[in-house]
Amino acid sequence: MADSNVQSEWSDRDVADAVRANALWYHTIELRPGIVTSGWFDLRPIVGSLPWPDVRGKRCLDIGTYDGFLAFELERRGAAEVVATDVGSHEDWDFPPAIRAGGVDLLRQIAGEKGRGFEVAARALGSSVRKQQINVYDLSPSTLGTFDVVVCGSLLLHLRDPFRALEAIRSVCAGEFMSCEQIDVSLTAFHRRAPVTNIGRIGQVQWHVPNLAGHRAEIRAAGFGIERAIRPYSIPFGPAHPKVEASARTRLLSRLVTRGWGVPHSALLARPA
Repeated sequence: MADSNVQSEWSDRDVADAVRANALWYHTIELRPGIVTSGWFDLRPIVGSLPWPDVRGKRCLDIGTYDGFLAFELERRGAAEVVATDVGSHEDWDFPPAIRAGGVDLLRQIAGEKGRGFEVAARALGSSVRKQQINVYDLSPSTLGTFDVVVCGSLLLHLRDPFRALEAIRSVCAGEFMSCEQIDVSLTAFHRRAPVTNIGRIGQVQWHVPNLAGHRAEIRAAGFGIERAIRPYSIPFGPAHPKVEASARTRLLSRLVTRGWGVPHSALLARPA
């Protein structure tokens, strides 16, 4: 649970200064009344609709935490212990070989120090979440133990081998797994039952983006049984996100599939089968 003594060490002015000093915020997070990070994505409007399990008193893991929004949400919901994992540096991203050097340099330029946002947010919130620098591929009971609840958001599209990652996730999941992943609205609209994926945006470190059926097929193929799923939704763009140029067709499909505009996602709750 959050430690109010840690939180009190930082004044609101200190927090505001630290927020401004962080080069890039991925998540939009309210750290104090009136102090909100200028994130690229804003999960606040949709977080209550996700298929959360009961996390009260449980040991929980957030994979690919970045600024920590989902980890702090687990804590807020009453988890007894929350561990958040992410890669330790920009060099550890799963870049395609053709863009590796340029991608690392670009991230250093626009994002600054990897993990700084999480550090600022955790201190401002007085959070007790424990962060571990570990690649999703390296998760195992011998490295972190097992968890009652595991969550992972918007990560699989950035991985060369999502099935290997899901296998590692399954090895540390002793209870429930909430998976929230980006989906392709066009493929979802026109391929409602067949699992298919789009592999056309590797230059943006998006190895593949599946349709709704594809996300669910990935989870089952990795040895999970799906217990509950919600209809597709969109994560709104945050105030710092670069302007998105999208065709009228794309916007229409997004609204038809997700009833909103933003980054289309699928979310489900599963257990190791």
